[in-house]
Amino acid sequence: MRIINELIFGDCKATLMIWNNRYIIKLERGLLEQTFKISQFDVDSEHQVQLMLNDRFIELANLRFDQMERDLQQALHEARAAGE
Repeated sequence: MRIINELIFGDCKATLMIWNNRYIIKLERGLLEQTFKISQFDVDSEHQVQLMLNDRFIELANLRFDQMERDLQQALHEARAAGE
């Protein structure tokens, strides 16, 4: 696996990698992460993959992070309640 680039968008870190004929976009925020895999044959260049990380893409990813955090907190709450 080869890292192409690392970018910061506020509190979200994006790591672009290439591995096994795929571009991989890994987004991290706190303890959570999202991963997107794109076939090398679906894009023309590494630059095109980086262009995907526009404001709208990051905004939607942050909304998913918000939901992931809510889901995790709910699951933790339910697990604690079940353990009492």
